[in-house]
Amino acid sequence: MDLEERIKSFALLGEILRNSLNGGFMTKFETGPDLSLLKTLIDNQYKHNPWFTPENVKRAITAIAEELTEDNLIKWTNAYPGLKEQKNPLRVGVLMAGNIPLVGFHDFLSVLITGNNLMVKTSSKDFELINYISNILCDIKPEFRKRIEFTEATLTNFDAIIATGNDNSSRYFDYYFGKYPNIIRKNRNSIAIIEGDETDDELEGLGTDVFSYFGLGCRNVSKIYVPAGYDPAALLTHWKNFSEVIGHSKYANNYDFNKAVYLVNKEAFHDSGFVLLKEETKISSPVSVLYYEYYESQYAVKQQAELLKEKIQCVIGSHNVPFGKAQWPHLWDYADGIDTIEFLLKKK
Repeated sequence: MDLEERIKSFALLGEILRNSLNGGFMTKFETGPDLSLLKTLIDNQYKHNPWFTPENVKRAITAIAEELTEDNLIKWTNAYPGLKEQKNPLRVGVLMAGNIPLVGFHDFLSVLITGNNLMVKTSSKDFELINYISNILCDIKPEFRKRIEFTEATLTNFDAIIATGNDNSSRYFDYYFGKYPNIIRKNRNSIAIIEGDETDDELEGLGTDVFSYFGLGCRNVSKIYVPAGYDPAALLTHWKNFSEVIGHSKYANNYDFNKAVYLVNKEAFHDSGFVLLKEETKISSPVSVLYYEYYESQYAVKQQAELLKEKIQCVIGSHNVPFGKAQWPHLWDYADGIDTIEFLLKKK
């Protein structure tokens, strides 16, 4: 299977997912994946993970489906001439996180688009969706069946490893996988830079960056930088459409807990009834809390972002990732800024 065949397979996967999300089902397969199952999976993921609401699961699948076009896949892979060379495949282990739905899909795609063999250990909280998508891909191109292996056991007998977790689990990963070629990802958060001249639509888009997936993704904005004199509480008027998050029991529990802590400690904060705004120099805020910090100049805030680049996944703003697009990365937007394709090509 050459690169062109792999590209066409993933492009068809994207087409199938887009059609399925829109209520239409591909008739290409007389036998094969039950495409009507997608809606059932979307509606029931919360049973495995209460954070995986139907809205958020559909959001994650849509973001993937819209990127999987032949044009995007060709643009992405054209940057790597080595992909066109036929080489012996590596056996690549991928240890997936489970903080948001299908968060490990890009690693799944990267290993397979490079012509390697994939051994996957999914999160126990996010295993059905990636299995389902894998089955569709294998029905599109049966040759993938011998290239994909799911396991619940400890990953062994691999040539390279990609593991995603938090700062605590990364120490575990370093201990067990440090002697192998690896990508080991740690905690990251995203920030937004407000300049003061944003449109209403941009500020509403920022709300999407903050509240999608309840703020649990590394691309979710956990802190905003605002110019001196700016009233961060004014943002709340643009975020009324997101107030329904407080109806989610786990989110509400976090909100109540953090509010109680701030009240007991007599710490200042803005309370919208569904999110707490707190002035803070840290960038990683707890669920239901959004940190903010004032800056004196664009130069100063850019310098601050540069100093924190090892902790920042992406920067949202007029001169960075557009407002509202934090959770819609392109194929060439790599987690932690580590080029997965380049890593896999070098390992060959």
